[in-house]
Amino acid sequence: MNTIIKAAAVQISPVLYSRQGTTEKVVAKIRELGQQGVQFATFPETIIPYYPYFSFVLAPYALAKEHLRLMEESVTVPSAETRAIGQAAKEARMVVSIGVNERDGGTVYNTQLLFDADGTLIQRRRKLTPTYNERIVWGQGDGSGLRAVDSAAGRIGQLACWEHNSPLARYALIADGEQIHSAMYPGSFAGPLFAEQAEINVRQHALESGCFVVCATAWLNADQQAQIMQDTGCSIEPISGGCFTAIVSPDGRLIGEPLKAGEGEVIAELDFALIDARKRLIDTRGHYSRPELLSLLINRTPTAPAHEQPAPLAAA
Repeated sequence: MNTIIKAAAVQISPVLYSRQGTTEKVVAKIRELGQQGVQFATFPETIIPYYPYFSFVLAPYALAKEHLRLMEESVTVPSAETRAIGQAAKEARMVVSIGVNERDGGTVYNTQLLFDADGTLIQRRRKLTPTYNERIVWGQGDGSGLRAVDSAAGRIGQLACWEHNSPLARYALIADGEQIHSAMYPGSFAGPLFAEQAEINVRQHALESGCFVVCATAWLNADQQAQIMQDTGCSIEPISGGCFTAIVSPDGRLIGEPLKAGEGEVIAELDFALIDARKRLIDTRGHYSRPELLSLLINRTPTAPAHEQPAPLAAA
């Protein structure tokens, strides 16, 4: 039996510097999309409370103030914010994939949360390796979330930004049978080349995986750009452009027009029959693989800062 899912890739601005404000805006958008019959939605990378643009434009010794502000506004899991998003997903009967700055103790992580249509949080995964300037801000994730997850909308895999440049991370999800891939990027970042690279990333992943890709980037409006420029002393170029919000079919074609400026969403119906049509020709986890020659070893053991040594057995 064929399955058709209505999906949305959401391009949205944060409420800059506000965890509560951005969460409320996301919740309102989920409810709005639910009224349009959307069953799956992807929101941008670390949209709550906002992407750390400051880390790209400030010298390390000058970013303590902004780093601490981000830490204070970051999301803990679980929290009032995650409960609000879960409740909105439940009311909308929608599967929601969203990026947050997650605070765990004194460390902030780039985290992707996946809520099922009943509001249950079914995946929390952290970006494996923060990119370049991001390493000052975020801790490293582990392989425990490097898997696809069954949901009311299908089998979902998630990756953040330049994780799409890691072929092995992508293949971990391909091998796990994802049907919809949720791709998140910051947006309003690094200019047009960044958007072009994101397009290449997600279209190639769709081709290799034979799945749909729903890709979301964020958007900074003129007032938000001006505020970041004032707070960091940067020029406008590093915090402009770089938006590519789109939905891609399993054969690598764009479904509808991508969104490269402003707030909005790309909405499309995902016909899962197209997955079979693509994989009949090339199934990179099946008949087009050669596991006796090439295979992937994945360590999905969750990391922990402390491990207990088992007590020795008492002498008889």
